[in-house]
Amino acid sequence: MLGSLTLLLLCQLAGELAARLLHLPVPGPVLGMLLLFAGLLLRGGVPVPMQETAGGLLRHLSLLFVPAGVGVMTHAARLEAEALPIVIALFGSTLFGVAVTARIMAALLQRTDAGLREPTIGGDEP
Repeated sequence: MLGSLTLLLLCQLAGELAARLLHLPVPGPVLGMLLLFAGLLLRGGVPVPMQETAGGLLRHLSLLFVPAGVGVMTHAARLEAEALPIVIALFGSTLFGVAVTARIMAALLQRTDAGLREPTIGGDEP
């Protein structure tokens, strides 16, 4: 478990360093997760100790939200002052995400429907 946790933290550290040194607009932990994913792909799978460590972290995931909750409570006044822009951004980004997903789904369904149509024997369309 200690080796797997060390690997997870090293991937996060590498992501943080890459994000800061290269001035990337992506959070370091996201880059670290991509590095871990690439490493696991190259390895050909997830080792059993890593699966056990990940399972343990997931079982106690709710504890990891405590610092975020404390941060929200610490900045409650600022959140209250900027509530309207935050709500607009949340609703706008959600609507945008749903719209993009719907357009992609519609395009994929049209492609799938076109591929499933079989030609008729006489060449006539029904």
